Amino acid sequence: MNILGIETSCDETAAAVVKDGAEVLSNVVYTQIPLHQPYGGVVPELASRAHVEKIREVIGAAMAGQNVDAVAVTYGPGLSPALLVGLNAAKGLARALGVPLIAINHIEAHLHTPFLYDSGSPKVPPPEPDVPYLGLAISGGHTNWIDMERYGTYRTIGQTLDDAAGEAFDKAAKLLGLGYPGGPVVDRIAREYGCANLIAFPKGRPREGVSALAGLPASLCVSFSGLKTALLRYVESHPDIEVPQVVASYQEAIVQAVADRTRSALKLRDYRALIVGGGVSLNSRLRAVLKAVCAEAHVELKLALPKYCGDNGAMVAALAYYRQNLAGEKAMRLDAAPSLEIG
Repeated sequence: MNILGIETSCDETAAAVVKDGAEVLSNVVYTQIPLHQPYGGVVPELASRAHVEKIREVIGAAMAGQNVDAVAVTYGPGLSPALLVGLNAAKGLARALGVPLIAINHIEAHLHTPFLYDSGSPKVPPPEPDVPYLGLAISGGHTNWIDMERYGTYRTIGQTLDDAAGEAFDKAAKLLGLGYPGGPVVDRIAREYGCANLIAFPKGRPREGVSALAGLPASLCVSFSGLKTALLRYVESHPDIEVPQVVASYQEAIVQAVADRTRSALKLRDYRALIVGGGVSLNSRLRAVLKAVCAEAHVELKLALPKYCGDNGAMVAALAYYRQNLAGEKAMRLDAAPSLEIG
């Protein structure tokens, strides 16, 4: 079964065709990074306008020479104006082709990325339907720990209470004058500096009982607002900072915060694997630390190929093969859901 996936939740206009939920036949991504760099972050109005300008071209390139049996699209969470561009394009295309429309949750799609492989490359084993997995969706917009009692059954057990990890990287890079997006440059500078003589920045564990937890345990949640404040105060009080040391220390605080929550979450159930998806999963230090955490817990670590860590249409098309609870006329009646939760 070939499914066309369309993704426009933020600042990537993306489309892909995937066979049987795993084999990527085509994958086209138009990135808007140069458009948003002067502003140090994504401007929703500019993002939606760029989606409108590029979506026909991107879908056409993804579909070139491909027959599709269904159209899948991200309907949330994300930026409402951006989501609407992809959703409306997918509805029109599904009607024109006479194929079903399948609506997909963006966060759930990220958690399917480790099961993707390129056409002509060795196959990746599919998800096992009846075993438990722990999911970590970590990106510019999301930092969530998700319990999957069985594949396709999702329950958030921990999350950020404010900024996502990727957003925390971007804001630090902006403060330090390193440019946008912040994640790649922070990773590079920190990797070159190493882990010696680091500044002790807070790892952002919230207090039990605060209302923002919304009933979730503090041990599985994180807050990066205090870390950003600590960085600002350090920079203000140390006029002659060594930027690489500050960057490496800041990154280590985020990585260890994520590692601590993951370590705690892995104790809740006899998980088969930790599935990690999202743009921040490209961070080399995070990958190394999560590998160690999983080794300690005797749990497999599943990471996506680098090209599928960021937002892309392949993850949407692939998940749709397994997740068709919102399909056909039900999907046609859906509106964009910018605050959609997983599950």
